[in-house]
Amino acid sequence: MRIDKYLKVSRLIKRRTVAKEVAEHERIEINNKIAKPSSEVKVGDLVTITYGNKRVTFRVTQISESSKKADAENMYEIVSEERL
Repeated sequence: MRIDKYLKVSRLIKRRTVAKEVAEHERIEINNKIAKPSSEVKVGDLVTITYGNKRVTFRVTQISESSKKADAENMYEIVSEERL
């Protein structure tokens, strides 16, 4: 699944266009490599997002085309969260 769509479905970022813009500004890394909006994400990947003064690293635990709000939290596991 594309990283921009994954971030929207998992509700880590509210809109896909915002996720796309974040990726275009090189603020998303998948397994320590800068990701483009079309980069594929798989179960087990380590993703780091930098936005504002915050950096969040999480592991992808599940991929689904759509999810309810209650199920979205099961799609990832937060590894670290830090202020910059």
